[in-house]
Amino acid sequence: MSKIREILDSLSTEQYKMMIGEKSCQPLTETFSKKRVVHPGANGQMVPPVKQQEIWLEYMQRKGDKSKKKAVYIHIPFCSQICLYCGFFQNYSNEERETMYVDRLIKQLLMAKEYKYVQDSVINAVFFGGGTPSTLSPYNADRLLKTMNEVLPLANDCEITMEARVHDLVDEKLQVWFKHGVNRISVGVQSFDTAIRQSMGRKDDKETVIENLKRAASYNQAVLIIDLIYGLPAQDVDNFVNDLKIADSLPIDGMDLYQLNVFEQSALKKAIDNGKIPPAATTKQQAKYLEAAISYLDELAYKRLSVCHWAKTNRERSMYNTLAKSGADVIPFGSGAGGFVGDISMFLNRDLQRYMNAIDEGKWPLMVLTKEAEGKVLFKDIQAQTENCMVNIQKLAQVYSEELLQLEEVLNIWVEYGLFEKCGHTYKMTVAGQFWQNNITQTIIELTQQLLMGKKSFEVQPIAAQG
Repeated sequence: MSKIREILDSLSTEQYKMMIGEKSCQPLTETFSKKRVVHPGANGQMVPPVKQQEIWLEYMQRKGDKSKKKAVYIHIPFCSQICLYCGFFQNYSNEERETMYVDRLIKQLLMAKEYKYVQDSVINAVFFGGGTPSTLSPYNADRLLKTMNEVLPLANDCEITMEARVHDLVDEKLQVWFKHGVNRISVGVQSFDTAIRQSMGRKDDKETVIENLKRAASYNQAVLIIDLIYGLPAQDVDNFVNDLKIADSLPIDGMDLYQLNVFEQSALKKAIDNGKIPPAATTKQQAKYLEAAISYLDELAYKRLSVCHWAKTNRERSMYNTLAKSGADVIPFGSGAGGFVGDISMFLNRDLQRYMNAIDEGKWPLMVLTKEAEGKVLFKDIQAQTENCMVNIQKLAQVYSEELLQLEEVLNIWVEYGLFEKCGHTYKMTVAGQFWQNNITQTIIELTQQLLMGKKSFEVQPIAAQG
């Protein structure tokens, strides 16, 4: 009996259903009972706080490697208001507080000027995320972007992304961004439907959204991407497809389609529970939204860049997202930022005052530092494959271990379940497999840990509240 068969036979019925699923005539909606995780991965080992600064500085004094692509993530933890569905809110926008924060963020960037690891590298992508980076005043955006260009060794074709809210796509801000090399804008539209937008805490109506997107595109200075969410309260499949039609009619370069997650402590969950807004779509209902979107975008010949991202034009590269999900180092800056360097991952302090205090003391503002689980590079390669809606165990086995070939037994089960189609050595995800991609990825990682390292980690619980 193969080792993978022994592992599968050792699972309880509940564990088997959670990890492998069940055969059904409706694989899109019935293979699994729910989504297991929002972000697949393997847990590492936390470094004690007293050791964090020492380890961080030791890594930063290592020589960089220009042959390996790297990215930078810069977090702006301010929003003008809370969107109901968001689980990442940190601070309300306030220009005085914002200015104090940018003062520290600039100091943090200048600290990196002394890091051999950073200065010996080439940065291929910079991503300003949040929060809402576009809330920064033109004054603060100007000096922050100026410092970024002076401090970071940016590649000639570096992708510099600014996450933006529609409300902030005004000439005064756009001109500052373009002046300093921002060449990609990712706009959180979420929905074009005015009633749905405003029920979720978005300010602008459909007409303003369209007008502002056209204004940003008219400069022809940056790739323009929009985010749309499916499964929102009061949204149905037809409404969502209509959003896709509106998006296609606009001068954008691509779109991200995200499944709504109703987090337990979110304002959205409370509003639904209190009857203030209708329930969100269940996980099984959301599957139909994705199925309709894939069908529509395939008809229009959009290029699939990842499981949730489509390019409309060849200008869109989605460089940061590709690097972050394929194991590249991501250096974090700003309160609440996260990143990876080699075999460590880190989160910077989410508390604004503690973040600023650490910078004033000349420390890297670490909140959590983790030694990644054994096999991190392999797990990232697995995730890079599944992000592209496929798995090729033969390629992984050639690089890491022939033991991995046993995982084809699991993939063959998923072929039978309707989640994959086998094409030579490559297993390509069906629409059902694409919807359950996070579950599939998490299971492959856990089985790999057990197969190669003897580690069990089958207790992951779903984060979202949908049924």
